[in-house]
Amino acid sequence: MLTEYVSQAMAQAVYDKLEDGTFTGRIPSCKGVVAFGSTLRACEDELRSTLEDWILVGLKLGHSLPVIAGVDLNREPTREPMDSM
Repeated sequence: MLTEYVSQAMAQAVYDKLEDGTFTGRIPSCKGVVAFGSTLRACEDELRSTLEDWILVGLKLGHSLPVIAGVDLNREPTREPMDSM
């Protein structure tokens, strides 16, 4: 589920080439997820890392995360009773 969320969010990424030849990337639906890199690939890698950290912090702090492509990380986990194992 988490892998799908990251993949779908990265598919929404928007990149721009800056005047100095470096790149910036952002994911509009994930406020604050922004990255910079000397190449487009470096920017994409940094953006993925920033997104993953943003998700983990959001989950830990109980923030409401955007639903992306039908993937909702806000649902409470279901727990099975121990005797059913």
